[in-house]
Amino acid sequence: MSTGATLPPAMQALVARLLDFLAQDGCDEAQFDAMAREVFAFQHAHSEPLQRFCRQRGITPRRIGSWREIPAVPIGAFKEATLSCIPPQDCAGIFMTSGTTRGEVRGRNHHPSFAVWDLSMRRPFAQRFMQGIDRLPMVVLFPDAQQLPNSSLARYLTQAVRLHGSPGSRAWVGPAGMDVDGVVRTLEAAQRDGTPLALLGASFSLVHLLDALAERGLRCTLPAGSRILDTGGFKGQSRVLEPEAFYALLGATFGVPRALCINMYGMTELSSQCYDAGNAVLPSPKSGPHWLRTRVLDPLGDRELPPGQPGLLAHTDLANFNSACTILTEDVGVATDAGFVLLGRAEGAQARGCSLAVQEFLRAAA
Repeated sequence: MSTGATLPPAMQALVARLLDFLAQDGCDEAQFDAMAREVFAFQHAHSEPLQRFCRQRGITPRRIGSWREIPAVPIGAFKEATLSCIPPQDCAGIFMTSGTTRGEVRGRNHHPSFAVWDLSMRRPFAQRFMQGIDRLPMVVLFPDAQQLPNSSLARYLTQAVRLHGSPGSRAWVGPAGMDVDGVVRTLEAAQRDGTPLALLGASFSLVHLLDALAERGLRCTLPAGSRILDTGGFKGQSRVLEPEAFYALLGATFGVPRALCINMYGMTELSSQCYDAGNAVLPSPKSGPHWLRTRVLDPLGDRELPPGQPGLLAHTDLANFNSACTILTEDVGVATDAGFVLLGRAEGAQARGCSLAVQEFLRAAA
């Protein structure tokens, strides 16, 4: 695998402009539109599968009227096609979806350089989770990037520890599973010392910890200022908790208020993350940084739906410069004034629409 240090000149220029764009404090619609068109034009010129998909729809960079007309690539295409503007072997790394069944084809997102991805993670994490605090002791309930180099979540959490973790912050999940005893000792030490602490991990890892504490008859009321970040869901896991019950249990066990229990919404196929507002009322609206816009589309991704009407979430993520800047997910949600509300996974007609969208992409890209 390449170090990603030397990029083609055109990509170097695009990355430099993206880094400047992400470093801004925000952008208006015209600025977002101009940057999105530039990213799409680059991808159209250098990604053969994407170009063929656009050709079937009669779309070129010159023909679109705004970023909303950039065709949404169905997320399933990341499993079946190589969506990369440079050869995969020249990339700094490849993130892969976890796969919940043996032999399942895994989605892949290729990254020529991690400069844009890392900046895309850093700023929103500092603003939306740390909220002005520089460092906290961090207990991570997920393997680190050394253990899982192809996991975007592992890189995300490893970055969090490096950038904002106090000495002693670490991952407590390894090849043998979660070191529950070590986690409990760390939580109890924070409780005794009165030191605020950050607990971070996949949602199902937190459920595992909650179950382990319940078996021991323990509750660890963490000091004021402590916070919890969870991400993902419970797909393929042994136990499912509805969000209301999950956050109520976090509050009862750790004493962390709902406003500081932050859910992060992200995926391998994107390069940016969205965060919820930590509202007491669930479900909480989520939103992303200024370089990511979310729309709600009909099952085939052809029509934008009005606020309040459920449909498939489509994200235009300008940090996703090498694969596809607009993707059609298999997540159902509704648009709100504050962003979007995630309702769950596609089922029934929406799931069939997702399958048809993937088939259309693959036929065009073949």
